[in-house]
Amino acid sequence: MNAKAEAKDSRFDLIKWLAAAALVVVGVVGNQYFSAEPILYRVLVLLVIAAVAGFVALQTSKGQAFLVLAKEARVEIRKVVWPTRQETTQTTLIVVAVVLVMALLLWGLDSLLGWLISLIVG
Repeated sequence: MNAKAEAKDSRFDLIKWLAAAALVVVGVVGNQYFSAEPILYRVLVLLVIAAVAGFVALQTSKGQAFLVLAKEARVEIRKVVWPTRQETTQTTLIVVAVVLVMALLLWGLDSLLGWLISLIVG
C-alpha cells in the first residue's frame, strides 16, 4: 500500500513540476511578446508568475524537503557567533597588509629575474 501512495504522490508531483515549468515558459514567452510594454508592468507580471510557480513547486515532495532544509539552515545561522566590527576590521587590515607585502616581494623577485635574464640574453 505504501508503494502505491508514493507512486500516487510522484505522479501528482510530476504534474505540479510540469505546471511550474509551464508557468516559467509562459513568463519568458510573454515577456518577449509584450516587449513594447513598459518594463515595470512586465517585471510585476514576471514576479507574480514566479511567485505562483514557486508556490506550485513547493507543493511537491521535493519542494517540501527544500522548505524544511531552508528552515533548518535559518536555525543554524542563528547559532553562528559572528565577529564584532573591530575583529572584522582588524582581520581585513591584516589581509590587506599581507597581500601588499607579498605583492612587493613578487614584484621584486620578478624584477630581479628579469634583470638576470636580460644580462644572460644580451
